Amino acid sequence: MGTPREPEKALLFIATLYSNVEYFYKARELLIGKFGEILFESNQLLWNHSEYYREELGWPIQRRFLCFKLIIDPSIIKDIKLYTNALEERLSIDGKRQINLDPGYVTPSKVVLATTKNYAHRIYLGKGIYAEVTLYYRKGSFRAHEFTYRDYQSPEYREIFKRMRQYLMETASG
Repeated sequence: MGTPREPEKALLFIATLYSNVEYFYKARELLIGKFGEILFESNQLLWNHSEYYREELGWPIQRRFLCFKLIIDPSIIKDIKLYTNALEERLSIDGKRQINLDPGYVTPSKVVLATTKNYAHRIYLGKGIYAEVTLYYRKGSFRAHEFTYRDYQSPEYREIFKRMRQYLMETASG
């Protein structure tokens, strides 16, 4: 019989998509107010992996990751997703989002994204929110599953998550 244990420590990040950088900075300020200091912010990366957000966000779409110093209990990711959904709505114009905010977390073994979309590989967390293990860590690097979004499979994104993981490992041991 297994023994229940506390979950691994998790480092909060928010993946952003936007075409108007003004909304990125507005959201960034509000996210800092809610979750505290940013550990690091990725460079702005062109996001051209799908047409899905084009009508709503405009074009060209940019991606940026915000990694917070905040270590979280993974069970609160559903509440963080509800907050980011409300923030997207708050920053909307005429019902169109100006920014997409996808919270997730990094643990020593995985990268997890929170979503409102249910699919076969996602686990229900409650309050209409699901989670997926987007990447897993093995033999010194993050690896993708067959269902991992194409952009998250890129070496550039995996390096960003490796950097987050390294910070978490240093924090956990120190």
